[in-house]
Amino acid sequence: MQTTLLPSTTDLRQVMGRYPTGVTVVTTTGPDGRPLGFTANSFTSVSLDPALILLCVGHHAGCHDDFVGARHFAVNILAQGQHELARIFATKGQDRFAQAAWQRSAAGSPLLEATAAWLDCATHDVHTAGDHTILIGRVLGVGHSDRASLAFYAGGYASVCAQLPLAA
Repeated sequence: MQTTLLPSTTDLRQVMGRYPTGVTVVTTTGPDGRPLGFTANSFTSVSLDPALILLCVGHHAGCHDDFVGARHFAVNILAQGQHELARIFATKGQDRFAQAAWQRSAAGSPLLEATAAWLDCATHDVHTAGDHTILIGRVLGVGHSDRASLAFYAGGYASVCAQLPLAA
């Protein structure tokens, strides 16, 4: 095992790449009413009661200010086979929503079709942390399917298919 003190961003990226994460597309509506979204894997549950989730938006993201100022947003948990959708929402300079089937949630945020699950959220709190902003969302509504989730590991996409038995 290689050990590095005072890791570079490259070292940290390599280490964090060894931790598999889910792949999401986070969406909202801009002040002008147009849908906005980006691919994110920095997403987790914070609390069940009250129902809170956390996600991170990079300061460099073109939609950063829109998400920080949004009253509502949705987290679309991508399903196996939706890696192209993840790529579309990770690529700048294209009309992402023209390439995706979607509908509006009860709160008005875009929900992508055929995902493994989704959460419709109200912005609960916002914190600056390094080169990202942490958004904490209060969950207003959820939906899920039987589709296996898409995962990201070691710089590539993987599927979450096998469910191992829990040890007693």
